[in-house]
Amino acid sequence: MHRNALFVAGIALAVSLAGAPIHAQSADGELTAEEIAELFAKQKTRGLVLAPSTAATTVTDTAAAAATEPAYQPVAAEEQINLSISFDYNSSSLRADQTPKLATMCEVMKSVDVNRFQVIGHTDSSGSEAYNQSLSEARAEAVVQYLVNDCGIAADQLMAVGAGESSPLDAANPGADVNRRVEFQALG
Repeated sequence: MHRNALFVAGIALAVSLAGAPIHAQSADGELTAEEIAELFAKQKTRGLVLAPSTAATTVTDTAAAAATEPAYQPVAAEEQINLSISFDYNSSSLRADQTPKLATMCEVMKSVDVNRFQVIGHTDSSGSEAYNQSLSEARAEAVVQYLVNDCGIAADQLMAVGAGESSPLDAANPGADVNRRVEFQALG
């Protein structure tokens, strides 16, 4: 049944893109700046729901509601903006060879009409769930720090979130390399 849903989603995407201009993807398979900007526009018009981080939380004060950070809201794979940021094994230190990918992201983030971005770290299923959660949070924070310190994105425009191993792109193979990624979402 899961494959049928993916097939239908793929057909729907193909139909929705049928008159849309197609942008060339870079030779290494990475998203181009134009593709990233289009995906941010789709996310923004879709309207991500800003939800409290726990379902049990009841917020009655308006000021407290504004301060509550949204939890990670998975979006369809075709709407995700994923960068395959490589980190050394068991490390959250951003490698210098990964900064060109982030420089492109920085350029796009400065050019689109989005006030807040969520940076979500993901891991594969190697290691314990708790370890992967912590590692994904640290890696998302490393990307946020780069965007703030080296790109000049305002810190209040970025929120680092770790999803651990909870949302693999390849659910059939949770240990696959494709599941280790940093995802970006436009929050508004």
